[in-house]
Amino acid sequence: MLPKRRFSFDKRHLTSRWFIYGLWLQLVCSDDASNPRLTLQQDDALLYNINYSHTVLFHEQGSNILLVGGLNFVLRVDVENGENETFTLNPKLQPFCDEKSCENVVTVIERFQNSTFVCGTNGENPTCWTLFSEKSNNSTEVKEYGDGTGISPHTCTQNSLCLTADGDLYAAAPLYSDGALLQFRRLAGNRIDLWMHDQWLSEPTFISSFLAKRKDDPMNEKIYVLFLEKNSDTSPEADPWISRVARVCKVDEGGPRQYLQNIWTSFLKARLICGIPRESLYFNRLKDIFVVHAENWTDSRVYALFSSSWNSTAVCIYSLKELDAIFENSVFKGYDGKIPNPRPGTCVKNSNSIPIATLNIIKDYPEMQDWIHPIHKDTPFFMSKTNYTKIAVDKVQASDALVYNVLLLAKDNGMIIKVLENDTKAFIISETRLYSGSSPVQAMKLDSEMSKLFVGYPGQISVLDLQRCQDYNASCADCVLSRDPYCAWTEYGCTAQTKGGIQNIADGNTYVCDRIKDSRPSYGASVHHSVPVEVSFYLSCPVDSHHATYRWIHGNKSTTCQPTQSECLLLIPSMTSDDYGSYECISHERDYTRKMKKYYLLKPKRVTDSAFNLKCTMVTMVTLAFYL
Repeated sequence: MLPKRRFSFDKRHLTSRWFIYGLWLQLVCSDDASNPRLTLQQDDALLYNINYSHTVLFHEQGSNILLVGGLNFVLRVDVENGENETFTLNPKLQPFCDEKSCENVVTVIERFQNSTFVCGTNGENPTCWTLFSEKSNNSTEVKEYGDGTGISPHTCTQNSLCLTADGDLYAAAPLYSDGALLQFRRLAGNRIDLWMHDQWLSEPTFISSFLAKRKDDPMNEKIYVLFLEKNSDTSPEADPWISRVARVCKVDEGGPRQYLQNIWTSFLKARLICGIPRESLYFNRLKDIFVVHAENWTDSRVYALFSSSWNSTAVCIYSLKELDAIFENSVFKGYDGKIPNPRPGTCVKNSNSIPIATLNIIKDYPEMQDWIHPIHKDTPFFMSKTNYTKIAVDKVQASDALVYNVLLLAKDNGMIIKVLENDTKAFIISETRLYSGSSPVQAMKLDSEMSKLFVGYPGQISVLDLQRCQDYNASCADCVLSRDPYCAWTEYGCTAQTKGGIQNIADGNTYVCDRIKDSRPSYGASVHHSVPVEVSFYLSCPVDSHHATYRWIHGNKSTTCQPTQSECLLLIPSMTSDDYGSYECISHERDYTRKMKKYYLLKPKRVTDSAFNLKCTMVTMVTLAFYL
């Protein structure tokens, strides 16, 4: 808990609590749980190099095809052989427009009505197209679909989202070029168009939406919408934004002709909480979500990525069942009357027949009094002082037949981290650089069937192979310590064939390898150095895990290492007779100890050796200065 009694707050430092909490968070996140075990570079990650900044990716599970939205066209990439094809959209631009407003930026790519549905800004005149496959000659015909207002924004900087579900198209985009009338609507498909009441939202920023399928109860299927909303609390310490989740019934057809016609009759919203309630400190700014759907909708989980006022990020996990229970049971904020029947928000076969008393509450009091809390109620599942921007979650079956969730988080510098969800604890397996620059990720698409993550950067599409078991292939211990559920130790090494393999996802201890011979090589031949007396010298040891501790053994003396990103160093300020002899670098991680390196430091036999080694020592000192 924060040591509040040590600090004083006054009105001149209204954000001091956030600042202090940021310092405290740095201490909390300094252990192994908040640092990646390995830092990797995937050199074969480049899928396609492009000369424009795309805005949207589209990919269907198990497909070899990735669609990329560009300027005036859609790029079709075959991820297996690298072949690509471009489809021009032939925009109809306004007769008078400057260079920027004439751009047609693709903002929507979805599967809709048996075709690929594409929408773009079209010079601030949103338009949609369909791409029909011609099976006879394996080509695609592009046809204009029609007006894209409310589906695509007028400019690519405006907020928007799009969802296709069961033959209907749902979208949120401004109706006007100035960004006005940004609402979540049903705009095309099998059911009638619906939109929102103007008073339901205050300056929203839509993040994502999804349909929760109920195979045994399709009548009660809901569309969930997650967004940010302007905070009505204008006190100095209040965050200007709060996170929300709303839901509507899929079968909603709007109200009767005289009341809420073509308006959602099932719209409800609630506040989404992620933080540390005992400190009254919250991550209020929702950035991205990923839904892990289950066969039974009540087992589904919503993984939400948040940022805070003190420049930190967190992941909170929500049970869809518990989330939905708030809408079913909470009182309505600001309403103290009797709740009519049917309860506002209930899905009914004919929404045109809902009583006016029920519709009045939907219209005037759509917010729930109770807040939606994550399954880890006291603290977020994952916290970091690093800024993360995107999230995806994969389900992986390990050798013990248990299914583990692996979170994939994108940093603002383009790195992708892989995080194991182990009960209530997060374990960062690795962080991987796919992109030579340091730009943030623009889009991510996960393919669980192929175990690949498609990542869009400015000017580049990359793919992260989630089964890179070669990164831990040195030994059984190396494979087990990774705690990577994609990989297991077999007779062929560390492989993606986990069935029957050796793993210990629960804690990573290597005793499970005792029944086989560990093939990990020793540190190899000892390295000999002739070092003159009174000369500074350093020894280096490779760091193969950021979770291991390293030390140097010299005689009966044990010395800790000075770590860098990839090496662990021992500096000898001035060689004395006691400094000669053998040095061993030892790493220790969990229950596994390994000899990493062995050196012998010897006195020079001749003057020429001394001069030569003095020169080499000066070089090593320059190198050391570079490291430090």
